Amino acid sequence: MVDKAVDSLQLVARELGPFGGDEGKTRMLRMSRTLAAPIGTVWAAITEFDRIRQWFMPVAGEAMIGGHYQLEGNAGGEILACEAPRTLRITWEYGGDVSYVTVNLAEKGSGATLFDFEHAADVEPDRWAEYGPGAVGVGWDMGLLGLARHVELGIATPLETPEWSASDEARAFIAGSSELWAEAAIASGDDPDAAAAAAARTTAAYTG
Repeated sequence: MVDKAVDSLQLVARELGPFGGDEGKTRMLRMSRTLAAPIGTVWAAITEFDRIRQWFMPVAGEAMIGGHYQLEGNAGGEILACEAPRTLRITWEYGGDVSYVTVNLAEKGSGATLFDFEHAADVEPDRWAEYGPGAVGVGWDMGLLGLARHVELGIATPLETPEWSASDEARAFIAGSSELWAEAAIASGDDPDAAAAAAARTTAAYTG
């Protein structure tokens, strides 16, 4: 089981956009993975509230453009675009910060779906230096694994249960994700030693 979860990390392409925005603090995190499920199945899993709670976490609100959602104990925000079955764009509001999440789906051969994900956020330089992209990237890796399990295997239990979070499988997955996000940071121009140190701090933060 440990190897299966860790191996799934290699199915994801990760990329970081350059710093931008008016203050030069905006950073774009990108992920993509081909899911072995039809586009309609994946679309329903990421847009229908009763499906989201089966693989991610409980959510309430209005599933419509201009509507607001709230994840239990986590982020909330506004639904900015919902173009079935291809594009979903939302704000991601947590701890007083507002960032933007965009998901694009594309049909692949043999009933598969390409899942493209972007998260754009303003990141303070000291926070980036401390944790790097893994601060949010590890969480999104866990979310994408949960989505894949749901649409490919029909699992209707969120991945991040207390039991899983305390398991060796989870620790290996988190450490592997942190290292891969460090590689993405280095590829985008970050200092290798600083990126590795940030990844270690991210792993420690997630695993306690």
